[in-house]
Amino acid sequence: MLKYRLIFGTLMTIVFIALILFDGRLDGSLSSQKPDAPVQATLLAVFLVILAIPANLELSKLVNSAGAKIFLPITITGSILLSTVWYWSQFFADKNRTAALGFAFVVCLSVLAIFLWQGIKYAAVGAFANCGANLLTLVYLGALTSFVIALRIDFGPIAFLMYIFVVKCADIGAYTIGRIFGKHKFSPVISPKKTWEGMAGAVVFAVAVSSIIAKVFDIMSLMGAILFGVIFAFLGQLGDLAESMLKRAAEQKDSSNSVPGFGGVLDVIDSPLATGVFAYLFFMLIK
Repeated sequence: MLKYRLIFGTLMTIVFIALILFDGRLDGSLSSQKPDAPVQATLLAVFLVILAIPANLELSKLVNSAGAKIFLPITITGSILLSTVWYWSQFFADKNRTAALGFAFVVCLSVLAIFLWQGIKYAAVGAFANCGANLLTLVYLGALTSFVIALRIDFGPIAFLMYIFVVKCADIGAYTIGRIFGKHKFSPVISPKKTWEGMAGAVVFAVAVSSIIAKVFDIMSLMGAILFGVIFAFLGQLGDLAESMLKRAAEQKDSSNSVPGFGGVLDVIDSPLATGVFAYLFFMLIK
């Protein structure tokens, strides 16, 4: 498993970095010589749209195992629209107002669509479980993801890559140190393999990566970078723990086996999903 993690983790990292840097080159956000295009992060938006489909399918599988139903046509459409709301709002003059209205309309119409689907197909049977699971899917895969692309659009590709690298390197630190030195369980009921030693490894890796990137690209002060690393090491692990809770409820080890060495798409994106909103808030406060 470790071999597959190293191989596929390295490949995914290279491809993702290339995608973000090429995206930034195309829209001018990576170059001071080229003016910024009015529409940013097109390639990232396309990537998130593609990612939404397997993510919905995997979450649907987990929910089905727990006894509820996901209405995939609604959740896939809704999560795509919500996750990219910051992107398509750039095509309008008042993008902030458009994003807010678009977000509200998608959420409200999706809720009504869920009620309609539930009533037509299942009547009152499992109404609370089904409606709750579909709403969770929309928020988890749609609303939370919207801050991922918002951070890229509003703060640029380097700040975006810093956030992704810090969170994912915290995962690497937690996995590596926990595997070698882990003894004291962090959450024995939800995720028995997580340890406090692993959490310490997550903090060390995250702080090191955050400090290096902040220094090289002059994004924030050293103290700010250390604070960023510590905060997002913990938040990233809590995001991973949240997905572990869903898998535990569904009695599944991984969300799928589509990514060798990692499990499924949800197992790869769980920590960035949970931390995007906090990363946006952090960069907004230090801007």
